[in-house]
Amino acid sequence: MRTLTTLTGNSQKLDGGAMFGNAPKALWQRWMAADEQNRIDLGCRALLVQEEGRNILVETGIGAFFSPELKDRFGVQEDRHVLQGSLAELGLGDADIDIVLLTHLHFDHAGGLLAAWEQDQPPRLLFPNARYVTGKRQWQRACQPHARDRASYIPELLTLLESSDRLTLLEETDQCQLLGPGWRLHWSDGHTPGLLLPEVAMPGGPVLFPSDLIPGAPWVHLPITMGYDRFPEGLIEEKQALLADLLARGGRLVFTHDPQIAMGKVVRDAKGRYGLSQTRSTVRALDQ
Repeated sequence: MRTLTTLTGNSQKLDGGAMFGNAPKALWQRWMAADEQNRIDLGCRALLVQEEGRNILVETGIGAFFSPELKDRFGVQEDRHVLQGSLAELGLGDADIDIVLLTHLHFDHAGGLLAAWEQDQPPRLLFPNARYVTGKRQWQRACQPHARDRASYIPELLTLLESSDRLTLLEETDQCQLLGPGWRLHWSDGHTPGLLLPEVAMPGGPVLFPSDLIPGAPWVHLPITMGYDRFPEGLIEEKQALLADLLARGGRLVFTHDPQIAMGKVVRDAKGRYGLSQTRSTVRALDQ
């Protein structure tokens, strides 16, 4: 039996224009209200998959590793490591996680691997019993970043992961022996090279974690991309193919950055526009 639970991590406030790329504010503010600094609220949601005695965590969010100065710069709202609290509500700790599946290594998705910042203390890895799993090409990008996204990676984290002896780098196939049956892997380049999109088979239809390919409900609309995306036109094509596939199979999406919507089923209207139905603000021990 397999169950799915969404977990809340640390939240952010980021510039709305950056998050919506070339979409004008007159459009995107219908979906997300901006504050006086033009920032919108964003979540950092993880997905816990529990199956056959294993706890598999998809992403860790931004965490609380930033120093106070950088915390303010990047709009992180909480001082504590929120994801650890979310695990504790389920009676779990980071030592209970068997696999941490990282869609990519940008700090707002992998920063939660690190313990909360402490004065004069070096960075420290959490999840001491887990295999850390990500794509080989994304790892190569993180180790040799482009000037465009160099600031998105945490060099100290990469060093800790490599020295842990628990890092697994995946080739870009749709299956993974470590994850086993019931998992399917999709790959994307529009946001960052080698973005890993895990899909979990469920009786009620597959559940996909699209990460920054579709970070929240507004980005289901095909033309909507982020200013952070490496190749927006290619991303739109990837998104269109993925949504068409999920629509045909009754698929659902779990959103990492949407502050309100955790999950929704892919639908398409009479004009061919993609959208969502059966949305949920949280998911607890879903087994269908």
